[in-house]
Amino acid sequence: MDLTTSSPAANTTIVVSGAGDSCFSVESIPGIVSNNTRVGLEEFSESYRKIHGYIAVAVCLFGVLSNCANIIVLTRKNMASSTNTLLLWLAVCDLLKMTDYLLFAVHFYVMEPADPSRFAFSSSKFSWIVFLLFHANFSIVCHTTTIWLTIALAIFRYIYICKPTSGVYYCSQQRARYVVVTIIVLTIFICIPNYTANTYGIQQGETTTNLTEVDSSGNITVISRTVSYVYYHPVPKTDTELERVIHQVNHWLQAILIKLVPCFMLTTLTLLLVHAMHKAYRKRLKLKSQGRKAESDKHGEHNRITRMLLAVVILFTLTELPQGILTLMNIFVECFVTVVYDKLGDLLDIMALTNNSVTFILYCTMSTQFRTTFAAIFCPQQEVHPKWLKLRITKSRQGSKQQSGVSDGNSMRSRGNNGFIAKETAATEVEATTVSEHDNHHNTVDEVADTEKVPLDATNGISTHTHGYSPDHSHV
Repeated sequence: MDLTTSSPAANTTIVVSGAGDSCFSVESIPGIVSNNTRVGLEEFSESYRKIHGYIAVAVCLFGVLSNCANIIVLTRKNMASSTNTLLLWLAVCDLLKMTDYLLFAVHFYVMEPADPSRFAFSSSKFSWIVFLLFHANFSIVCHTTTIWLTIALAIFRYIYICKPTSGVYYCSQQRARYVVVTIIVLTIFICIPNYTANTYGIQQGETTTNLTEVDSSGNITVISRTVSYVYYHPVPKTDTELERVIHQVNHWLQAILIKLVPCFMLTTLTLLLVHAMHKAYRKRLKLKSQGRKAESDKHGEHNRITRMLLAVVILFTLTELPQGILTLMNIFVECFVTVVYDKLGDLLDIMALTNNSVTFILYCTMSTQFRTTFAAIFCPQQEVHPKWLKLRITKSRQGSKQQSGVSDGNSMRSRGNNGFIAKETAATEVEATTVSEHDNHHNTVDEVADTEKVPLDATNGISTHTHGYSPDHSHV
């Protein structure tokens, strides 16, 4: 009896295709899938599977790096908020899931591609079948947690838009942490049937190879070599009545709580957020027409955050809704798993993985605060000392008069002030390195004052340039 796995990233439950072996001989499902459609799905599945592993590895590598960046940025103190707490744990779940799927794709798609003579996802090493069983449970826990965190994110934002006063209390950062812990605990509990629903089987056999050798006399010798092999493969636990009940309960729990209910809630919340954003936009226009620019700008910032979160929710909806519809068909249409769902498993996987990896791009393009914090961490700008502004301090032997000049690239100003410059006449205060001068006309020798900070006068302060850049030249 051939076995297959449904979409490992989205629903990693190892199931028997259809109701039994009879589904493998089904050529069509009347009114739903024609014979031509079935043949097309099989051809697509076989051709895409050859490149799925390489595409999945590339997407996972990008997703691991981008989610690491998300975690680093969202853990900064200036990013602390209830929304960012949910986004942080969303990134953690995505990182764990994509790391797990990266190992899965490398071994089962790239290193050991499918062999028609073997069970699906079989391996000659026992350690890899143990990993596969771990992957079947761990990936679905991470994926389910991600889905419900996204729902919580949408609910938090909707409350905050509709009830801006009380929303600050109900959607506090502490409550966001409670929500995260609750979702993780409930997800682990809901997936308990999945932990016990799967095991492994052993495929043993021998292969005989005939080798023909011809000696110098022209005699032909046939040598037969027999090689034994052992492959481990995943199988569902359906031997006893209790195991069959657990398997069925697991199927319904995943269909309802991991697919159908989340899809319905995500679709509903998306529509509610769009409506709330429209109302907020009209309110902003009203405030702007009344001359209340500060309040209008504040509403505009909230709308930008809402648009970013709405984009995250819509991406999840577009990814999960097709899977929810297909899961619903699996329940009510016999052999739909074998004829349709299994053939689209790899495609559903890559859709889920892509969704988990592009959140970084959304944050960077739609959140100024995220973009600024990311640039400050990963692209720090070094202080540049403007060449157009230099300070020179000179001392003359001839008298007690000491002169200092400030060169701003256009003019040189000097001021007698005990040999020190106080500030620019354009209200620009500077600290600079003193340089030695040699006066050939008066035969004077200047004294060099290196690494000395220039004191400011009674009006001193932090030096600022007209373009707003405030360097600290304390090392000069």
